[in-house]
Amino acid sequence: MPRNVIDPLVNVHFGETDLQPKWMTSVRDNYFKGPKSMFAPVDMAELLDEMDETGVRKAVLMDSLTKPSVTARKFVEAHPERFSLAMGGMNLLRPIPALRELEAVSRDLPVTYTVIGPSFWGDGVYPPSDAVYYPLYTKCAEMGLPLCMNTGIPGPPIPGEVQNPIHLDTVCVRFPELKLCMIHGADPWWDVAIRMLIRFPNLRLMTSAWSPKRLPDSLLHFMRTRGQAKVIFASDWPVLTHRRIVPEALALDLPEEALDNYLFGNAEEFFFGGR
Repeated sequence: MPRNVIDPLVNVHFGETDLQPKWMTSVRDNYFKGPKSMFAPVDMAELLDEMDETGVRKAVLMDSLTKPSVTARKFVEAHPERFSLAMGGMNLLRPIPALRELEAVSRDLPVTYTVIGPSFWGDGVYPPSDAVYYPLYTKCAEMGLPLCMNTGIPGPPIPGEVQNPIHLDTVCVRFPELKLCMIHGADPWWDVAIRMLIRFPNLRLMTSAWSPKRLPDSLLHFMRTRGQAKVIFASDWPVLTHRRIVPEALALDLPEEALDNYLFGNAEEFFFGGR
């Protein structure tokens, strides 16, 4: 019987366009060394088979306010017990219309969290401590909706300094009610991220897009000790498949309780508990 797993970051929308942006193909070819099939349309039955085989009970699918994913919403409608949505695509330079739409969509669809990458919008010039994000923080805190933000140097050749997790220090101080999760790891600022996780009760870190066998020793030590409730497994599928990284996670040198928390319990509590 596979161990229970939640994967909070899965992409099924890549195949919705025949022509990927050059930076996407560059990341696939030069950074992840991924197969051409990474951007192929996703067959729901095949994804469910892979999830069943590896014990993935729930998956959160990436979606967007500005470019809704037909595939993700179809999957959610067909299997609401297995799939929910993460909503991105907000224009924070015009926050009121975007946040009204976020609230409306969250009423109509099973939105588990909202997501934004500081390097990927606004030309990468707005760190998370900038006031341009404050309406989003306020709305998410009011709704009790977790917010995930990219941290660490991004794969594409775009400005990366805005994703240094130290920029979240001011955010956590000023918005202690906000449920905030760093996603895609925090390389090369792992120690800063760990220090932040120790300080702030509502802050988490997701290891999406990171092969578990390549996680740094400092993070694994934190996961064994005082950080057992703080770190959340995720794949960034199909960038990393469940068949590849679930076995890698199971092979980590973690106590049983810490491993269960990493694979299932921490995501269940942070994203699905109490909402």
